[in-house]
Amino acid sequence: MTELRNDIRNVAIIAHVDHGKTTLVDELLKQSQTLDARKELSERAMDSNDLEKERGITILAKNTAVDYNGTRINILDTPGHADFGGEVERIMKMVDGVVLVVDAYEGTMPQTRFVLKKALDQNLTPIVVVNKIDKPSARPAEVVDEVLELFIELGADDEQLDFPVVYASAINGSSSMSDNPSDQEHTMKYVFDTIIDHIPAPIDNSSEPLQFQVSLLDYNDYVGRIGIGRVFRGTIKVGDNVTLSKLDGSTKNFRVTKIFGFFGLDREEIQEAKAGDLIAVSGMEDIFVGETVTPADNIEPLPVLHIDEPTLQMTFLVNNSPFAGREGKFVTARQIEDRLNQELQTDVSLRVEALGPDRWIVSGRGELHLSILIETMRREGFELQVSRPEVIVKMVDGVACEPFERVQIDTPDEYQGSIIQALSERKGDMLDMQSTGNGQTRMIFQIPARGLIGFTTDFMSMTRGYGIMNHTFDEYLPMVKGSIGGRSRGALVSMDQGPATNYAIFGIQDRGTMMLSAGTEVYEGMIVGENSRENDITVNVTKGKQQSNVRSSNKDTTVKINTPRILSLEESIEFLGDDEYLEVTPESIRLRKQILNKAEREKAAKKKKAAIAEEA
Repeated sequence: MTELRNDIRNVAIIAHVDHGKTTLVDELLKQSQTLDARKELSERAMDSNDLEKERGITILAKNTAVDYNGTRINILDTPGHADFGGEVERIMKMVDGVVLVVDAYEGTMPQTRFVLKKALDQNLTPIVVVNKIDKPSARPAEVVDEVLELFIELGADDEQLDFPVVYASAINGSSSMSDNPSDQEHTMKYVFDTIIDHIPAPIDNSSEPLQFQVSLLDYNDYVGRIGIGRVFRGTIKVGDNVTLSKLDGSTKNFRVTKIFGFFGLDREEIQEAKAGDLIAVSGMEDIFVGETVTPADNIEPLPVLHIDEPTLQMTFLVNNSPFAGREGKFVTARQIEDRLNQELQTDVSLRVEALGPDRWIVSGRGELHLSILIETMRREGFELQVSRPEVIVKMVDGVACEPFERVQIDTPDEYQGSIIQALSERKGDMLDMQSTGNGQTRMIFQIPARGLIGFTTDFMSMTRGYGIMNHTFDEYLPMVKGSIGGRSRGALVSMDQGPATNYAIFGIQDRGTMMLSAGTEVYEGMIVGENSRENDITVNVTKGKQQSNVRSSNKDTTVKINTPRILSLEESIEFLGDDEYLEVTPESIRLRKQILNKAEREKAAKKKKAAIAEEA
């Protein structure tokens, strides 16, 4: 008979972005017997990264552990966004079950489908927590039906379909087994009990030879690289001499210098760990995700972890604008390359390929994945340029295929016509459309990923900010012919270098939307606004008012300058055209033409036109 470790449970919390997953983990920490009563727990304590706190999303998987009635529950808080699927995928290998958190009003969303599919593919045992039950608009019964339909659609087996449901309000720290909000009790007991009763305990095979597989990587200046993973078999102790089976089939011997266990928000040094434990191990300089640690006399590596391939790529370049080197601390090709290689150490969904001494193709899982990397580098003091994102085309059975996304849109009824038209122009197919009540419609589309590049800004203005769009990678399908999407309007491009003036902006603003205010330093070829028509216009934003000794009768009349549209990093990436770069520094984000000089730009455009005509 197989022995089990009943003192432990390994579970991952999965959900769509903003369904309350991290808040739920906070409550489980607070209400377990884990944290010192005097210890202050900040809101969303698991999101430790500044960007995570600002954006309200989880980017990196986090480990924690709580003690509840004598059982250690290892909890992994996973990213909800599909762009961080590499993290989700590996987490699933470390656990025996998942807690699927679903918003009691929003119900199942594209990323709910994405994370649940990953869990079901690993045959994990699911528990469903219907969160935000206290919302006045909550519709728990319909949401549970939606979840059941999603399970069936994703091919769940009979055992998985028999999932228990807990109803909770993580923000209020309450839960119950009833879908009536008035039955909520101020306790997380129902979540804890359901985890212990339904999630399988790990098998206790600690007397057999060791198998420890690395699922996540961390780095510490004192101990170097740290491999985080699960002990699948056997026992590992500090001081053990073990063998690491590398991804290329080679092996390396090393000595375990430190083992860390997880408890609350801390890592604690421990002397040994056995089958079922989630731990961090140091002492291996070049350990990578998916590699297995075994005894030297019993080398049996576990199957290599499958990681989703990147779907989007951008060119990263050394900044060569007229303002290069003014604001950044790290500006050289070597510094940028070292930083990208460092990112590869911990982000397995990223690919970097050098194109020359000063440029690299960086491939990731989506716009958010790459923009988070760019924003992180910028905050660290890096200065660089990036190109417009492009989808990665793959050959499948001799056919060129491109990534397609599944898009879910919730919008007031009045905007549905313009959304359907806009997405059909971008080669999207509608899969489903239904009224969700209160004058709202939910639409689901399948669309080529390149059709979504630059669509978010259009979508927000189309729905006056009332629409909600979520999308996730669906599959690779044969390429759709022709160009899709892209910007429909041209740019206002500076012809001069110097500070922008109110006088010049006032004279130009009727031609389009300005993207800077007076006093901003500009250079020739820098984009200062969006034209109201489809062609680019070169403008002079540095022109000052001619001084004369004639006193004007309306001298004191102030000119009315429109509020400029200042773009965020993501909006700037979306705005980019094929012939443009985004210059990113710790202090500024500037859009520019790849060829700064107007005459040279026109010459290059003529050449390109002639080449296209020749091909045709």
